[in-house]
Amino acid sequence: MNSLKIGVLAVQGAFIEHEQMIRRLGCSCVELRKASDLAALDGLILPGGESTVQGKLLKELGMLEPLKQQIQDGLPTLATCAGLILLAEKIENDDAVYFGTLPVTVRRNAYGRQLGSHRIVSDFKGIGPVSMTFIRAPYIEKADPPVDILSREGNFITGVRYQNQIAIAFHPELQEDPRIHALFLSLAKEHASHSAQE
Repeated sequence: MNSLKIGVLAVQGAFIEHEQMIRRLGCSCVELRKASDLAALDGLILPGGESTVQGKLLKELGMLEPLKQQIQDGLPTLATCAGLILLAEKIENDDAVYFGTLPVTVRRNAYGRQLGSHRIVSDFKGIGPVSMTFIRAPYIEKADPPVDILSREGNFITGVRYQNQIAIAFHPELQEDPRIHALFLSLAKEHASHSAQE
C-alpha cells in the first residue's frame, strides 16, 4: 500500500491532519495546489474548510474540471465536511455547484450556531461505532439509490458512498481512529491494481 500516491487538496482548510493520518497508514501524500499537481494520483482527499473559498480557488487555479474528470473516471475520493459540499449535485441553501459528482442534496451549516460543533459516537457501515466530530457541518438531506448510506445522526444522513466516492459530514482526521481512512485507502489500492492491469 505504501506505493500509493494520495493527493490532498491544500488550497484552504484542514488538510494537514489528513496528511498525517495517511502517512501514519504508510502512504505518501502530495499537496494539490495547482493543476500540474494532479498527475498520477491513486486517491483524492477533499478536506474540511470553507467550501465557497475552496470552490473559487479550484476554478481560479484551473483544478476544478481536471479533478472532476478524474473523479468521474473512478478516482477514489474521501471528502469531509466542506469536501462533501464540493462533491454534491445540489446544495439546498446555495445555488452553487462545484464537482457535482455525488447524487445527493446537502445543506450547508445545517446544525446552526447552537450545535455548531459537537461530537457523538454512532455506527458507520462496515466499520462499527465511530467517534464523529462535527464542526459547522453540513448534512445530507436526500440520497437516492444507488447511493449507499454509511452513517446517520438521528434522521440526518452524515455519511455516504457512491461508486468510489466516500463523503462524510464529520472530521475523522481529528480522531486517533484510522479506520475510515483505511477504508478509503483500500479503495485506492483496488483502483490502482485495476489501472495497472489495463
